[in-house]
Amino acid sequence: MVQQAKKTVEIRWHGRGGQGAKTACLLLADAAFSSGKYVQGFPEYGPERMGAPITAYNRISDERCSIHSNIYEPDYVVVVDETLLESVDVTRGLSADGAIIINTAKNPDDVRPLLGGYSGKVCTIDAREISEQTLGKNFPNTPMLAAAVKVSGVVEEYRFIADMKASFQHKFAHKPQVIDGNMAALTRSMQEVKVG
Repeated sequence: MVQQAKKTVEIRWHGRGGQGAKTACLLLADAAFSSGKYVQGFPEYGPERMGAPITAYNRISDERCSIHSNIYEPDYVVVVDETLLESVDVTRGLSADGAIIINTAKNPDDVRPLLGGYSGKVCTIDAREISEQTLGKNFPNTPMLAAAVKVSGVVEEYRFIADMKASFQHKFAHKPQVIDGNMAALTRSMQEVKVG
């Protein structure tokens, strides 16, 4: 997929409160840190209520990063809720050399007209279907996290999978079925991302 040659990769997440965009952002920071990168992962707080639009950010670098601000010109944008395409300018500042990754059942070509003329790569993944089939509920953040890793290449895939398995085994030690479901969601998502 898309490989990054520059030293710092910036990712902006768009979701709604309760969908796990902030959690996915922080998990990506943990995974990148485990692979030896310098990382930042932080949410932008607005109205804290279920369903309200939220934004979160990742900076992942080979070198120590002294910038501590929101990300205005991201390399990648992850949209956890496709309804945000109608109300939020998700492509604002997005590099044409990067990509946008959208949780939708639609193909990239069907979504492109909703992106205000964005000319870069458009990637889609049906995170809802994947999470419902692997986790039994709509938890889109796990599939979107895997899609972000696959498209951006910020962490080597095998390393990411191994780190996430260790993290889940620690976090869900008394719920092994949750570990298996999350691992299935991650691996399936990496295989099912569509690039247009």
